[in-house]
Parts: sequence; structure tokens; C-alpha cells
Amino acid sequence: MAPLPNPRPKHLSLGPLEAEILGILWEFGSATVKEIHDRILADPDRELAYASVTTVLRRLTEKGWLSCDKEDRAFRWRPLISQTQAQTLQAHEHLHKFLAVGNPDVVAAFADDLDPVSVEQLDAIAQQLRAARQRRKEGECT
Repeated sequence: MAPLPNPRPKHLSLGPLEAEILGILWEFGSATVKEIHDRILADPDRELAYASVTTVLRRLTEKGWLSCDKEDRAFRWRPLISQTQAQTLQAHEHLHKFLAVGNPDVVAAFADDLDPVSVEQLDAIAQQLRAARQRRKEGECT
């Protein structure tokens, strides 16, 4: 799994259009408003104002997802983190929310509904946690 990016976006939550535009930027690497707008309008069933794309790009920049550079007379937008890093961040956030329940019985109650593959994944995670705990312990000063 990818390491957590630093710096991280200030706000992880994304609306549907924000997520779509970020996905386009991950695909393109970088793009202008026109390139993103044209890509969205390539779907004949879609309508979206050019200004809406600009607004979403500004919002994603304020949230810390994008950077903008001036290129000739246009602005070019690019993601500050990769798609893999974003998935890692979102998984990290979900895990912390899940563990915030704080009651081991509530968390363990989900175990009854897990399929064998999920149980194996949890076992692998537990092994990695034990190894990380051991590495920390070995690195401590006594």
C-alpha cells in the first residue's frame, strides 16, 4: 500500500463531480478547464457549464487536492497526490472512524458476517500489526 502523502489534502470528502474531475486529472496527469470540460461533454447525455468545472477545480485546490500553474494564457491543473495515495488516505480515514467506535465487542460483532477471504485478510493485517509493534519495541530506548 502507498505511504500516506505529506502534505495531505485538508478535506478528504469529495462530492460526485469533484471525484469525477479528480479522476479525469489522474487519467490525464494534468489538464486545462477546457480539456476537462470537453472530456465530460464527450458523453452525449451530459450537460455541464464550463464555469462549473472552474468552480470545482478551485474547490479541489482549496481542499488541497490540486495545484494550478499558468501555462501561456490558460491554467493547467494537476493532482497533488496520486490515486493510490488517495485510496490509502480514504482507507486510513475509514479505519480510524471504524475504530473510533471504541467498543471491541461492537467491532468484533462484524466477524460473524465475514467470508473466509476477509478473515484471512484480517489475519494478515493482525500479523503486520504484531510485526510493527515488535519493530517499535526493538527501536525503543531502555
